[in-house]
Amino acid sequence: MGFVKEFKEFAMKGNVMDMAVGVIIGGAFGKIVSSLVDDVLMPAIGMLTGNVDFTSLALKIGEGEGAAVLKYGTFIQNIIDFLIIALCIFLMIKGMNKLTKKKEEEPAPAEPSNEEKLLGEIRDLLKNK
Repeated sequence: MGFVKEFKEFAMKGNVMDMAVGVIIGGAFGKIVSSLVDDVLMPAIGMLTGNVDFTSLALKIGEGEGAAVLKYGTFIQNIIDFLIIALCIFLMIKGMNKLTKKKEEEPAPAEPSNEEKLLGEIRDLLKNK
């Protein structure tokens, strides 16, 4: 029974739950970025390059059944996908850092020193006279 209890404690720790949420959101974010690349950006890039479909670019080496096909177009497509995903993640993290920095920059109300408290009390006493 100790193993089950230990596993339950591990699985319910905040780090594991945060990681699970991150993986789920990351998967959904990946779909959004893939759609952005495949459905929005690549057609525009294709127009700029004369409607070249990168994934169809290949180089056949050899003859017959033993010929090797180097699909360098798919490689180019994957590089473009990576760069766009990296840019999206960079912009997201940069935005999160700005929000976090603004929260940190807000100064906490300064606690008055003993001298200031005493001066305040003296002021209040003088007002009351």
